[in-house]
Amino acid sequence: MKGLKKKIDSIKPKFEKGGKLEKLHSVFDGFYTFLFTPNETSRSGVHIHDSNDSKRTMITVVIALLPCCLFGMWNIGLQHFMAIGDPSREFFRLFFYGFFAVLPQILTAYIVGLGIEFIVAQMRGHEIQEGFLVSGILIPMICPVDTPCWMLAIAVAFAVIFAKEVFGGTGYNFLNVALVTRAFLFFSYPSKMSGDNVFVQLGGQTAVDSYSGATPLGQLASSDAGWQVTNIVGDPLSYTDIFMGFYPGSWGETSCLCICIGAAILLLTGMANWRIMLSALLGGFFMALVAHNWASPLYPVSYINPFMQLGLGGFLFAIVFMATDPVTACRTNTGKYIYGALIGIIAILIRVYNTGYPEGAMLAVLLMNCFAPLIDYCVVNANIRRRMRRVTVKNS
Repeated sequence: MKGLKKKIDSIKPKFEKGGKLEKLHSVFDGFYTFLFTPNETSRSGVHIHDSNDSKRTMITVVIALLPCCLFGMWNIGLQHFMAIGDPSREFFRLFFYGFFAVLPQILTAYIVGLGIEFIVAQMRGHEIQEGFLVSGILIPMICPVDTPCWMLAIAVAFAVIFAKEVFGGTGYNFLNVALVTRAFLFFSYPSKMSGDNVFVQLGGQTAVDSYSGATPLGQLASSDAGWQVTNIVGDPLSYTDIFMGFYPGSWGETSCLCICIGAAILLLTGMANWRIMLSALLGGFFMALVAHNWASPLYPVSYINPFMQLGLGGFLFAIVFMATDPVTACRTNTGKYIYGALIGIIAILIRVYNTGYPEGAMLAVLLMNCFAPLIDYCVVNANIRRRMRRVTVKNS
């Protein structure tokens, strides 16, 4: 690495002010800071210095996503071979099938998203931030495996431009970029975002007679058969299957175990706030309990118990990796409790009371992204009024 750094440092003056390639300074600086830790420090003002920066933050979140990512690739292969009736369960065969299935999506998301960010930074003369390192992997993970790359490219471009760059770039967006991409796809190309044929990649092969690619939540939304959900060949799903994630869905969201590992990494490294996770979990459990048939015997809308309700779909993934986004979430501690609880309640509310949209986590997080500044405003002003009353009482 020392040799590489010495070589890059030798051409660095060409990209600085007065150099032949000074117009490409932002692009060069982006690659340079990605490869090496910058040695510049602040020269004025009051600053808090520590070992953390945006690059380390983003890399930590990517590491937390790796268990879900790797399991999702393996699960794609598992669902494929189950669907075509192949009994093979060789680990590397399943994993590499899934890896090559999602690789085009991952490359598309990064190439389009980072390309736009590089262009905008170059036009503005700003530094290139590392925010899309996380968004670029999140976007494919929350989409069906069969999402066409051209659709994904359009959605990523829309989200990066209109949900991020027009507001100033990384750190200024008020909506989660990955969820805006998913929402754009869902409302623009609904046939490719839901149904029985988008969550399992058949690869041109013929499925077995008992095949059904519907997700468990899709089965519950379209059937009055009760609480029982099945895998793609009609076998009932056990609690272990649900916890491990052995069912079709957006490929990064299904495994509760991997999501819990990612949550532990985020909490131990201080990258996510436990208040949002806990309150969202409690809010979702409360709403699932209210909707459950034995809690609402006169008007049952959910035939599965609250624990299964929280374990299925993208609920846990959303509250761990989406709701905790520090840029789009509430900043005050009280606000974080309110913000998280409302996400949990609204997600399950949409899921169980709207059979046309069986997964509500995406809309719940995006809706609360819009209300996060208002929640913080109300919390701060309530604190000011309370302190003013104390001052008044003391002076009187």
